[in-house]
Amino acid sequence: MSVNANPTKDIVCGMTVDPAKTPHRTTHDGGDYFFCGNGCKTKFVADPAKYLSPAPKPLTPTQTQPGTLWTCPMHPEVQSAGPGPCPICGMALEPMVPTASAAPNPELADMTRRFWIGLALALPVVGLAMSGELLPWLQFVFATPVVAWAGAPFFVRGWSSLVHRRFNMFTLIALGTGIAYLDSLVALLAPGLFPSAFRDMDGAVPVYFEAAAVITVLVLLGQVLELRARAATGAAIKALLGLAPKTARRIDEAGNESDVPLDHIARGDRLRVRPGEKVPVDGTLIDGSGTIDESMITGEAMPIEKRPGDNVTGATLNGTGSFVMRAERIGAETLLAQIVALVAKAQRSRAPVQRLADAIAAWFVPAVIGIATVTFLAWALFGPAPALAYALVNAVAVLIIACPCALGLATPMSIMAASGRGARAGILFRDAEALERLAAIDTLVIDKTGTLTEGKPRVVGLGAIGVSENELLRLVASLERGSEHPLAAAILAEAQTRSLTLAETHDFKAVTGQGATALIENRRVAIGNFALMLTLGIGADALPVEAKKRRQDGETVVFAALDGILAGYIAIADTPKPNAATALAALRADSIRVVMATGDARATAQVIASRLGIDDVEAEMLPAQKAALIEKLQARGRRVAMAGDGINDAPALAQATVGIAMGTGADVALESAGVTLVKGDLDGILRARHLSRATMANIRQNLFFAFAFNALAIPIAAGALYPISGLLLSPMIASAAMSVSSLAVVGNSLRLARIKV
Repeated sequence: MSVNANPTKDIVCGMTVDPAKTPHRTTHDGGDYFFCGNGCKTKFVADPAKYLSPAPKPLTPTQTQPGTLWTCPMHPEVQSAGPGPCPICGMALEPMVPTASAAPNPELADMTRRFWIGLALALPVVGLAMSGELLPWLQFVFATPVVAWAGAPFFVRGWSSLVHRRFNMFTLIALGTGIAYLDSLVALLAPGLFPSAFRDMDGAVPVYFEAAAVITVLVLLGQVLELRARAATGAAIKALLGLAPKTARRIDEAGNESDVPLDHIARGDRLRVRPGEKVPVDGTLIDGSGTIDESMITGEAMPIEKRPGDNVTGATLNGTGSFVMRAERIGAETLLAQIVALVAKAQRSRAPVQRLADAIAAWFVPAVIGIATVTFLAWALFGPAPALAYALVNAVAVLIIACPCALGLATPMSIMAASGRGARAGILFRDAEALERLAAIDTLVIDKTGTLTEGKPRVVGLGAIGVSENELLRLVASLERGSEHPLAAAILAEAQTRSLTLAETHDFKAVTGQGATALIENRRVAIGNFALMLTLGIGADALPVEAKKRRQDGETVVFAALDGILAGYIAIADTPKPNAATALAALRADSIRVVMATGDARATAQVIASRLGIDDVEAEMLPAQKAALIEKLQARGRRVAMAGDGINDAPALAQATVGIAMGTGADVALESAGVTLVKGDLDGILRARHLSRATMANIRQNLFFAFAFNALAIPIAAGALYPISGLLLSPMIASAAMSVSSLAVVGNSLRLARIKV
């Protein structure tokens, strides 16, 4: 999205936009979004100066990639085609999506240069002030370039904040250093203008060149350290981007192999992946096999064996084996690209808890200016001699020490760090609101198939009569080889596991609703349900007791007959995931009520629920009924999370307080829910909830520190301790404290990047 003051040009592509003919949407601030012919989204506002900074300078290739937009971490609605200060808070803009090989931040490079040059010039000023040989003219010579050049960005941003009526940290810094410097300059050039209340015991008017210079240098140091720390919040995205290989080994139609850049790969290309190489894009393995380490995507440490027909994910590492794959998802379609986009979006979003900080920040700077004014008047009227000198120093200290930046950074820095940490663990938050809400849920509605269970029926029991189990399975699998039914797939998978050699089939006949028969090795083989057995003249009395028991337990039982005689049965079931029982027990221990909602038959659902310790079961439900169930629970005051596959459960995921999409590799539905678990395991819900709680605790710590710091620091800077202890706070110390407060918030937020989930 570009924010445009010109109603005829889009600042992203330069194309003419006619508001009278262009589709648009009115927003809460009275502006409109318009779409140009190239698909860019341009925002026109009644007061564009409220959002816009001066047009950025043309970018060099080392600064950013073409088309990269820059945004403010505190105000994501501000977006620019290049780096620069945020017009609302004055903070340096950052790339919306970092690149793996991003050049140094130009803002950081500029602030670093100004800091070192300013420090070199400020040291002589401090030395002169401490030596007793004040030499005010020499202080002026050294301090002027520090304040006027090194501190120029602060004055530019401070003036912009006054013009746009968007007061921020730089408003206070510009006022504080500007007042100290101008007061000293007038004292140097026209000391006779100052009354006796400004003069010391020797009749001289004190100058504060060293305070103005040192404050500027300390604020620059704080900016340098803060920019470096903020860059660490994008480390997770850069690490993800760095996972993708740069080239792929493509096989042409003639069978020749060559290494080509990744952006030259097209859908359908055949690619070879050798041992130790990364999978280049998402696709399907078509020949060979490999052991894939998917930990960088799913957080799962154990490598996974991949065979023909299995999905493989780009950027994962092939440990052993060589295989050929077919490219199916490339570029922005790959799972890795979608993860990067989703994490970047989450990092730019705003959590509901930030509303409190935003409301206070809107009044913070005017309140501080008011306190500084009251401080000046109080010292001027009631302070000791020289009263006006004390009044000026303490008012400047109040302006400098107050830090709205710490208050504004409290939430976004935590969100950015937590989103990146979650991405490395296979936990993707669509936005900050989902991250915040997950910490407060008390009910989990969970789908059965593919969520609690594997989602793939498999053979769980086999009984043979008059023939060996392997022989029965071989004949049945031979008959089922041409079927696409899930039960047939389970039988074929079991035969493959046992390395059975299948036979040719003849005279295949499908019996609608019952099963199928065929002639295999001169024997008439039949496979199907009990109705088929009745058709063959096999009664219920002939069925094994074990088969009847398995049917009662919710398993699907198919019967096999050879030449019209019952030969056995095969029990097939969709089994619970290995960690389902322990994960659900941990959720219940965490005071989470678990409700199973499934479209399966009640008998089958009850069997799975009893195995997993679930008491609340809602079976035979349509998708709309699942959404209605969640709405009913919410009406009772429950905060409900819904865990499902992200596709069939879309209505319920949308209705839930937090929707949790249980992803399965490249099929993950990233946009269907507030939280996506890439691996799709139930332990991921526990990890996501732990990260959510840790993030909210971190945000509360940041907000408490920001409020407490200003609540204590501002009165001390105003001189509240002077009547008790005679203590006054130097503006230089106030400057250092202000920088430390912002760094403390950023540093505390970065702890989330190392939290164990």
